[in-house]
Amino acid sequence: MGDKHRIRFEPVGIEIEADEDETVLDAAFRQGVMLMHGCKEGQCSSCKSFLLDGDQQMERYSTFALADYESEEGYVLLCRVHAYGDLSVELINYDEEMLLSGIPPREAPTTVVAVEPVTHDIVRLALEVDPAAELPYRTGQYVDINVPGTEHWRSFSMAGLPGGRLEFLIRRYSGGLFSGLLDGTALTPGDPLTVRGPYGTCVMRDAPDRDLILLAGGAGMAPILAQLRGLAATGSARRTRFYYGARTERDLFALDEIAELGRGLGDFAFVAALSEDGASTYEQGLITEVVDRHEGDLSGADAYLCGPPPMCDAALELLTGKGMPEERIFLDKFTTSTDT
Repeated sequence: MGDKHRIRFEPVGIEIEADEDETVLDAAFRQGVMLMHGCKEGQCSSCKSFLLDGDQQMERYSTFALADYESEEGYVLLCRVHAYGDLSVELINYDEEMLLSGIPPREAPTTVVAVEPVTHDIVRLALEVDPAAELPYRTGQYVDINVPGTEHWRSFSMAGLPGGRLEFLIRRYSGGLFSGLLDGTALTPGDPLTVRGPYGTCVMRDAPDRDLILLAGGAGMAPILAQLRGLAATGSARRTRFYYGARTERDLFALDEIAELGRGLGDFAFVAALSEDGASTYEQGLITEVVDRHEGDLSGADAYLCGPPPMCDAALELLTGKGMPEERIFLDKFTTSTDT
């Protein structure tokens, strides 16, 4: 372990201690401080902040997440920053409701219970956490799963509710370091896997007077389905609209469960849109185009998103253009890796 230093976050006045050998983001996780974050790998810019004072060094990161001119001005990525002295950091994006409600991540051994295809390229993975371990999390969060036999980890959102088995909906990619194991032969029931978490800020906020927009594409169904399950469990009366984007009709799944969950809500509608299947009876076009047609002023609504980065970027522009405050749009930004 290296020397320890104090990190002060402005304008919230929260202080933590960080070891030189850990990133500032990991130090915050360890102490239950929930900073905004996404990929945790210097790829997405969710944790971008401004260094007010102090000596730091950053690990390698993508200039798509932090441009050279931003770095020269003093901006940093907290998932890459190591403190070599006391730091004062101004948070650009933060949620006061979540800041001090973090659950410190931990590792837990699990056992594979099921590897089941739900479409031609999306697989349901279910894991049983070792009874001697605990892995608390909040609905909508994600964990990292260790790729067996390697030092690599991959991030996946949970589709289930806390307290039961861990359930994931994962798209298989050719050459995917972890998803490539989900062909039904490489990873089978009874196999051990190690998970680490929880992470993520796509957690339902307590705002019963605000409408809800749930928006997902592809395997981004997982945390949004988790939110829908949570809403149904409490019998929510909030106006809730779930928009799901897919390419063709064969890419749709979980439709029966969504309909059943919706019957337990006070004001719910589900809209599926297909971007490549013009002969289908479902809505046509990109899911953001469909949302644009269905929704008017959204200044009194919250949104929870998960899907491919281009979809999320387009959704952010659309929703804010309809009056939704950006701080009421919740998502975790992931990057897709097909490293072999």
